[in-house]
Amino acid sequence: MKKSRPILWILIIAAVAGGGYYGWQRFSGPEAGKAQTAQKGPPRAPAVPVSIAPVQKADFPVYLTGLGTVAGFNTVQVRTRVDGQIDKVAFTEGQMVNQGDLLVEIDPRPFQAALDQAKAKKAQDEANIANANLDLQRYTKLGEFATRQQTDTQRSTVAQLTAQIAADDAAISNAQTQLDYTQVKSPITGVAGLRQVDIGNIVNASTQTGVVTIAQVEPITVIFTAPEDQLPYISEGQKTGALKVIALTTDGKKTLAEGKLAVINNQVDTTSGTIRLKAVFDNKEHTLWPGQSVSTRLLVRTLKDATVIPDDGVLHSTSGLYAYTVSQDNKAEVRKIKVNYSIDGRSVVDEGLTPGQQVITGGQYKVQPGSLVSTAVASSDPVQKSKVQQE
Repeated sequence: MKKSRPILWILIIAAVAGGGYYGWQRFSGPEAGKAQTAQKGPPRAPAVPVSIAPVQKADFPVYLTGLGTVAGFNTVQVRTRVDGQIDKVAFTEGQMVNQGDLLVEIDPRPFQAALDQAKAKKAQDEANIANANLDLQRYTKLGEFATRQQTDTQRSTVAQLTAQIAADDAAISNAQTQLDYTQVKSPITGVAGLRQVDIGNIVNASTQTGVVTIAQVEPITVIFTAPEDQLPYISEGQKTGALKVIALTTDGKKTLAEGKLAVINNQVDTTSGTIRLKAVFDNKEHTLWPGQSVSTRLLVRTLKDATVIPDDGVLHSTSGLYAYTVSQDNKAEVRKIKVNYSIDGRSVVDEGLTPGQQVITGGQYKVQPGSLVSTAVASSDPVQKSKVQQE
């Protein structure tokens, strides 16, 4: 009996050890890991980092874009009106000249001589008419001692000399005008171009070669075109006032000036289906120059309370345009949209979105419908925007 007790204790200890090992294997070993993995299910995909922007209600200006050419408000090729040798050039090429400023002086001596001759002729005729008037007075006082024929003849002589003096006045005026033409003056205020004659050259009024070209640059005009189908909108907009026109560099990156639409041409170009337009700019800073090519934007109308999103939120597919929106549980949803206008980085959405929604504007290439996303408000900072897109 005493010998069997140690054996019994050994069996109890072995049983307890076996049970403990089984429990450890069940709750802490590989089987426990498998059980926990089975309870959790498949691993959850990480959220895709994106940038978002709100769908907004805003007034949207509708611009017609085009290309135009700058032209002087007035352009004059200055020519001489008399023949002669150039004695003086009084302007500098590229100089701003005012109306009436002296440009070129032609040798005035022949014209001064003609004026002096006309004045001398008038003085001679004035002396003759003075004598003729005295004779007429004498004949009148003689009364019956002077014949009627003598008196009438003397009156005729006085009338002829009076007419001659009037002709002398006209000759003096013409000679003075010719003398004034020896000083070639600017007919307008503008910028002088390259000089086409030099001191010592002989010029004459019959040639087509001018002295210089003057272009008025304050104000200045831009000639540009618009599609003929936009003509009704342009005409309608003109009824409420002059439409705003913006002139930009040809790459469209820098605004040069803002002006007003002044003229709609009286006919449409049937070969191109466009209408020519003229805009006027104050051009106080001389940012526009005759002959310069510019891009133009004509403000046709403004859409009130339009649904607007950034251009980056508009995506293209074979079935049309679409955008990703973010649901309340931060999941991406596909929305088919219809875009009417897209200007200056903003698009007008006619269908598919409502104000208050959030559209994804960056990181869309990683997004799938139903993807979990982590959002950040879209930044206007190009550096920050680039970082978001790289992520």
